[in-house]
Amino acid sequence: MKKILVLAEKPSVGREIARVLGCNQKGNGCFIGSQYIVTWALGHLVTLADPEAYGDRYKSWRIEDLPMLPAKMELVVIKETSKQYSAVKQLLRQADIDELVIATDAGREGELVARWILQKAGWHKPIKRLWISSQTDKAIKEGFKNLKPGQNYENLYAAAECRAHADWYVGINVTRALTCKYNAQLSAGRVQTPTLALVVERENEIKRFVPKEYWTIQAFAQGFFLHWQDKNNGQTRLFDVHKAESLLANLRGQSGLITDIKKEGKKELPPLAYDLTELQRDANRKYGYSAKKTSSIMQQLYEHYKIVTYPRTDSRYLTEDIVSTLPERLKAVEIGPYAKLARTILHTKIMPTKRLVDNAKVSDHHAIIPTEEYVNLAKLSQDEYRIYDLIVRRFLAVLSPAFEYEQTTVKVDIQGEIFTAKGKIVKHKGWRSAYDGRDTELEEDEHEKEYDEKEQSLPDLKVKDRINILSIKSIAGQTKPPKHYTEATLLSAMEHPEHKIENEALREALEKTSGLGTPATRADIIEKLFNSFYMERRGKEIIPTSKGVQLIDLVPSELKSPELTAKWERELSEISKGREKRQNFIHGITGYAGHLVSEVIASSQTFNHDNLTRIKCPNCGKYLLQVKGKRGEMLVCQDRECGYRHGISVHSNARCPQCHKKMELRGEGEQRIFTCTCGYRERLSAFTQRRELEGNGKVNKKEVQKYMQNQKKDVPLNTAFADALAKLNLKK
Repeated sequence: MKKILVLAEKPSVGREIARVLGCNQKGNGCFIGSQYIVTWALGHLVTLADPEAYGDRYKSWRIEDLPMLPAKMELVVIKETSKQYSAVKQLLRQADIDELVIATDAGREGELVARWILQKAGWHKPIKRLWISSQTDKAIKEGFKNLKPGQNYENLYAAAECRAHADWYVGINVTRALTCKYNAQLSAGRVQTPTLALVVERENEIKRFVPKEYWTIQAFAQGFFLHWQDKNNGQTRLFDVHKAESLLANLRGQSGLITDIKKEGKKELPPLAYDLTELQRDANRKYGYSAKKTSSIMQQLYEHYKIVTYPRTDSRYLTEDIVSTLPERLKAVEIGPYAKLARTILHTKIMPTKRLVDNAKVSDHHAIIPTEEYVNLAKLSQDEYRIYDLIVRRFLAVLSPAFEYEQTTVKVDIQGEIFTAKGKIVKHKGWRSAYDGRDTELEEDEHEKEYDEKEQSLPDLKVKDRINILSIKSIAGQTKPPKHYTEATLLSAMEHPEHKIENEALREALEKTSGLGTPATRADIIEKLFNSFYMERRGKEIIPTSKGVQLIDLVPSELKSPELTAKWERELSEISKGREKRQNFIHGITGYAGHLVSEVIASSQTFNHDNLTRIKCPNCGKYLLQVKGKRGEMLVCQDRECGYRHGISVHSNARCPQCHKKMELRGEGEQRIFTCTCGYRERLSAFTQRRELEGNGKVNKKEVQKYMQNQKKDVPLNTAFADALAKLNLKK
C-alpha cells in the first residue's frame, strides 16, 4: 500500500502531527502509520557549501582569490545533523512513498528548509503543502483537509533561495576581503552591518551631544500644580537664567486669574496584538529578557505546551477565519487572574474591527494569540509564565473597548504670564482592565517630555475665578542626549529603519516588509553582534566596542544602510509573485559582490586592536586580546587562523554579602575567587563552605561548577551573518 511522507521542521512538531494522524509506530527518525509516515528536519539539514568546496585555492584566505562567484551554488549536508538527513533521505527513496507533504514552518525560510532537503535527496514525486499557524489538533486536522499543491509555492522557494545565494555572495566575499585586508576577525553582511551601524551612530550622537541648561517655572495653587508656558510659542523651557529670575521676581506674591477651562472626552484605543518583535520589546523592557531568550521561551510555549500560536510572525492582525475561534480561545484563558475579564468579554458580543482583523495585513502568519488548549499555569516556569502572561493580557486588551477619560486643561493668567494645569478623570477603564494596575506603557519613550505632566486631580474651578498662588519656583535642568539602545529599542529600529532611507520608492518597499531581518532572525543577529565582540551590554544598554566602531568605518558605505535590504526585498517580493526572474536578480548580486570587494581592497584605512594585552598566545606567540564575552571576560588570539581563547572570569548569580550585587568568579582551580565591584573578595572554597553552613542551599559547589562548564560552551568568536554561514570556520 502506498504511503504519504510528511516532512516537519523539527521533532516536536513532527511528533504532534504524527499523533494527530495516528502514526504510532516508532521508526528511524520517523513515526509510521497506516497512511502516513511523519519525519522531520532539525531546522536546516542542508545548506550552501563553504568556499572550500569550490576548489583547493579557496581553502586558504587570500585576497587575490576574491571575489568568489561560483556559477552554480552547491548544497551540502550539515555534518552535525547528517544522521537525521540520512534517515529522511532513506524515507524519500522508499518505493512505497509516492507523495510528500511539506509541513515545515509556513513561510519563506520554512519553504527553503524543505526544498533544499528534497533537492539534495533527488525527490521528483508530487508535493503538497501544509500551511497552518498553530499546532493544535484542530489546526492540524483542518490543514490536512486543505492541503495546497506544492507548485503554488515554487516562486516562494525561488525567492528564498535567491535571498540565501545573495547573502552568500555578499557576506562571504566581504568577510574574507575585510579579514585578509586587516588581518583581524571581521565580518559583514546585509543585515548585521546596518544594525551595528545604528548602534555606532547612536554612540556618536551621544558623544557629540552638548547639554544645554534650561529652567522651567512651576507654581503651586490650592491643591494642584501649574506650569509656565511662553505665550508666543507654547514652550515651557527658558534657556536664559536671567529671564527666568526676572519672571520669578515679577510673579512672586501674585494671584492668578482662570481665563479658560477646557474639558475633552478622550478615547485611547486598545494596543495592537503581538507580533514577535513587539513581544520581544515588551519582555526586554519589563523583565530584561534578551530577544533570543524570549524567542526560546515562545518556541517552548508553542511546541511543548501548544498554548500560543506560531511565534515567528511579523503581523499584528488576525484573519477573518480566526474570528469564529475567539470564544473558544477566551474560554481557554478563563482561568486564574484572567477569568473575570475573559468572562466579561465572552458575555458581550465580540465586534472585531480593522484594528484587529485585516486579511490584507497578514502574510504568512497572523498575530500571536492564545490557542484553544487548556493551560495549567502551575506547570509553567517563571519565565514561561511571564511571557504567556504578556500574551494573554494583550489578547484580552485587544478584545476590550477603548479606555475613556475626561481631560481638563486649565489656563491661568498670573501678571500677564500663562500657566496651565491638566487633570484627568477616568470614565471607563476599557482595555486597561487587562493590566489590572500594572505598567501599561506600550513603548519606551525615546524623547524627553517638555515638562513633568503627572496626572493630578483638579478641584472644582470656574472661569474668572481668582486663585491664590501659594508658591512659585524655577527648576533647573539640562537637555539630555539620545539614549543608548536597549534590545527593545534596537528591535524597534531594526523593524522600522525606513527613516534612514531617502529614496521614497525604497522606503515604501521596506515599510511593506519586516525591515532589517525578520522576526525569526533579529534575535540571532543581535546575539551575533555580541558574540563577535562588536558591541556589549552594560545593564540593559547596548554599547559598541572599539572593534565595532572601527568595522563601521572600514566596510563599504552601501553595506551600512538598510537601503540594500530594501532593494533586495523589493526584488524578492516580485520573484515570490512570479513577476521577476531569479536569473536577473542573481546576475545583479554577483556584480555587486565584486564591486564591494574592490572597494575594500582599494581602501587606505587601518585597523587597530586597542584591547591588546601583553600576554602571549601559547599556540602562536602573538599577543592576546582581552574581550567581554556573553558570560564574562576572556582572552582571545588576534590571529584569525589561530583561534585560541581562554576564559578569565565568569558572571555568577552569587551575591556579594556586603553590597548584594552579583559577583564575578575569576582564576583557575583552587585559586578561583569571587570578586565584587565594591572591592569584596572571597575564595571559592570559603564561599562554598560559608553557604553550606548557612544552609541556604541556593548556591553550592555543583552550581559553581555548572557556571564554569557553561563558560566552556561559549559561542564562536567569528559567527556568521546569516544561516548560510552559520558553520563557517576559519581554518588554516
